[in-house]
Amino acid sequence: MNVELTADQQAFVRQAIESGRFRGEEDAVREALSLWEERERRRFEILAALDEAEASLARGEGIPITEESMKALAERVKQRGRARLAAERTTSR
Repeated sequence: MNVELTADQQAFVRQAIESGRFRGEEDAVREALSLWEERERRRFEILAALDEAEASLARGEGIPITEESMKALAERVKQRGRARLAAERTTSR
């Protein structure tokens, strides 16, 4: 496969090679593709989570968002965080 890079992209790759970040152009391309793959995996995970959330709402499993429900959620998150911190302190002794 042959890919033509813009002049800016070529300079970017050349600079990375000269700085020792990569041994050659192929390494730079592999790194770029690896990052792209990871980004796409995360994107698909987010889309799947959104689909699940929409399905949950369609099943009537949502909760109304009010000031009180947000305060209650924040309190539950704080309690879980404190419990986790206490457990970590206990196991690290």
